[in-house]
Amino acid sequence: EISEMSERSKQNVAHGLAWSYYVGYLKIVLPRLKESMEKFSRANPNVLARRKTWKLHILIPLSCDICDDLEKADSNIQYLMDLPETTLTRAGTKGRVYKHSLYAIRDEDNKLRHCVVEYAAPLQSLYAMSQDDCAAFSREDRVEQAKLFYRTLEEILQSAKECAGTYRLIAYEESGEAEAHFLSRELLRHLQQQCQEEYTVCDRTLCSTDLSLQISKSDLPQPLRSDCL
Repeated sequence: EISEMSERSKQNVAHGLAWSYYVGYLKIVLPRLKESMEKFSRANPNVLARRKTWKLHILIPLSCDICDDLEKADSNIQYLMDLPETTLTRAGTKGRVYKHSLYAIRDEDNKLRHCVVEYAAPLQSLYAMSQDDCAAFSREDRVEQAKLFYRTLEEILQSAKECAGTYRLIAYEESGEAEAHFLSRELLRHLQQQCQEEYTVCDRTLCSTDLSLQISKSDLPQPLRSDCL
């Protein structure tokens, strides 16, 4: 009965998507990310100069509206190249390829900042469910599930020691008016924060307090320091 109630209220949708995303993807790629970026940096020494930003920047739009081509989403975001790929045999597929794309983000002074960035792909499922009458999934359900997805994924990753310092969760809510360069500004803000942050050794109680989820008046998850684990 409890299971049926949870299914009817959509309570377990985002929870399952977050765990699937972690177990089936992030747990595989994040521990290998730094090695991949090291290889890239040796071949391209002038591109990834700031090691504090050597993370996978995961975009989490609460609208779940994902643009497959980041360059079309914001013209100040330009694809540069792919990092060295990882090849594994998974679930019967020989030589399954995992790779990440490196982008150049142009700021207001026309300077370029580089980072590895991609959307959280499971949000596409939430969006598709809200567009399918069979799912009986409203826009309000979608937004609430996106917030739950974010919180659940954050909790999972905070407990995954092998993923420490390899990711940055970027949850955001688009404004009502279309902004041509909203996404690039959001990425630049996070890149700047990472370069300015000073990491100190702190006791577990303080770190736990700093990492607690902050909800604004608009109930939007705020950017977190995902590195101090």
